[in-house]
Amino acid sequence: MAMSWWPLIKILPVKTNLKFVSFAKYAAVLSAVLVIASLVGVFKPGLNMGIDFRGGAAMEMSKPTGQVLDLGAVRGAVGELGLGDVQVQGIDDDSSAIVRFQVPDDVPQVDVVERVQTAINTAVGDVTYSGVSVVGSKVSGELFRSGLMALGAAVVLMFAYIWFRFEPQFGFGAIAGLLHDVILVFGLIVLLRLEFGLNMVAAILTVIGYSMNDTVVVFDRLRENLRKYKTMPLGEVIDLTINEILTRTIITGLTAVMVLAALAYFGGEALYGFSIALMFGIVVGTYSSIYVGAPIILLWGVKRGDRNPDDIKPIKLGMASRP
Repeated sequence: MAMSWWPLIKILPVKTNLKFVSFAKYAAVLSAVLVIASLVGVFKPGLNMGIDFRGGAAMEMSKPTGQVLDLGAVRGAVGELGLGDVQVQGIDDDSSAIVRFQVPDDVPQVDVVERVQTAINTAVGDVTYSGVSVVGSKVSGELFRSGLMALGAAVVLMFAYIWFRFEPQFGFGAIAGLLHDVILVFGLIVLLRLEFGLNMVAAILTVIGYSMNDTVVVFDRLRENLRKYKTMPLGEVIDLTINEILTRTIITGLTAVMVLAALAYFGGEALYGFSIALMFGIVVGTYSSIYVGAPIILLWGVKRGDRNPDDIKPIKLGMASRP
C-alpha cells in the first residue's frame, strides 16, 4: 500500500470478522424508533423553512471595520415592523450580519425592503447593504413543490436502477435504505432547526447518491459471494460480504466527513447546514447499507447462482471488487 507509512491507515485491519447479522434485530428497533420520531418531527414542530420555500427577503449588512453592529437592536427594529419571524445572525466579526424577514403579499417588495433599511439605520446608524434577495410566496411554493418532486424522482429512479441490475428483493432493500436515510436527515434538520432551503434539497439529493453508491458496492459483492458460496448460510454470506468491504467503506466515509467538517467550519453560515446534513447522511447511509438493505435480503431470501465459481469474473465497480 502506497500510504502504509501513515499511522492512521494501520489502525484499520486488513480483514475483519464481525458478526453484523447477529445485531440486525437491535438495529431494526433503533431504526424504527428514529424513523418514527423523524416523521413526527417533520409535521410537528415542522421544518424551519428558509426564504426559498417560505417567501421573504434576506440581505447582508455591515458597518465600517472596527465598529460593532448591535444585533439585538437590529432584531428589535425589524421585529417592530410586523414582518413575521425575523432572523438576524452575525457573520465572522462583530461588524457584519444577515437579516431575514417575510414580505407580505399585498405590499410591494421594494417598499418593504426600504422600510426595513430605514428602521435599521434609525436603530444602529448608517450601514452598508449588499446581497439583497427577495422571493415571493407564490415562487417559494413552486420551489418547495419542485424540491419535493426532485427528491421523489431521485428515489424512484434509484429503485428502478437497482431493480434492473439486481433481483427484486435487492431493489426493496435499496429503497428501504434510501427512505431510511432521507427520513433521518429530515429528522436531523428538524432537531437542529436547520434552515430548509434549496441548498438543503441539494444536500439530501447528494445523500441519496452516496447511499445508493454504497448500497451498490455491498450488493455487488454480495451477489458475487452468493455465486461463490452456494452452500453457505445466507446470514454468513452477508457477514462475509460486509467484512470484505468494511475497511474500504470506512476510509471513503471518513475522507468525505473530514472534507465536509472543514467546509462546515470555514464555509460560513450559508454552507453550515448543508455540510452538517451531508455529514450525517454519509454516516446513516453507510449504516443503512449494512443494517437496512442487507437484513431485508436476509428476511426475503435470494436465489443462488447456478454458475461455477471458477467461471465467475469479478464485477468491476470502482473498488467494489477488491477484498
